[in-house]
Amino acid sequence: MLFPILQIAIVGAIFYYLSKWRAQMRRRNVQSWDCLLVRLRTDWSAGRLSDQFLWKEGITATHADIWDRVDGAHGLWAMYQNAGVMLEMADYASKHGSSGAAEVDPLLLEALRSDAMQIRLCVLMALAQYGLSKATEGVCVNAYRAANHYSNMAARMMTLLQEHAAIVVPDYVAAM
Repeated sequence: MLFPILQIAIVGAIFYYLSKWRAQMRRRNVQSWDCLLVRLRTDWSAGRLSDQFLWKEGITATHADIWDRVDGAHGLWAMYQNAGVMLEMADYASKHGSSGAAEVDPLLLEALRSDAMQIRLCVLMALAQYGLSKATEGVCVNAYRAANHYSNMAARMMTLLQEHAAIVVPDYVAAM
């Protein structure tokens, strides 16, 4: 008696999840550029990580001062959220690029996806370590890795936008 009820509950949960996922994908596909820009966290800026943020990959911070430069857990969480939004921006730029332009480089899109996943993984590890032991060396190392990937992703996004959707670059720069 319990097994059929459990099967129905599992199938119902899977159906519910898939319908929510499909609705989310549908909303994501009809988003405008302005909607994406609004979703970027503007209460935190990664400009303190590098002198030429958005224009050059890499950061100028060291492991020792990274925690202060990213503004601690607040900045890490902003990086986590912005990584997902920038990934959606890359998809948007590849779908809605200027007409007649060459197709978006699949290696660039793969690098952006990889950066987003690395950022999210490093941020989650840093926040978990921070929750257990405050700002130790391990937290700073993961924060440094996340910040470095974030800087690389932002610079790659700028390259992608300049090549395929140059009209939106000023909005992206202002939002970052």
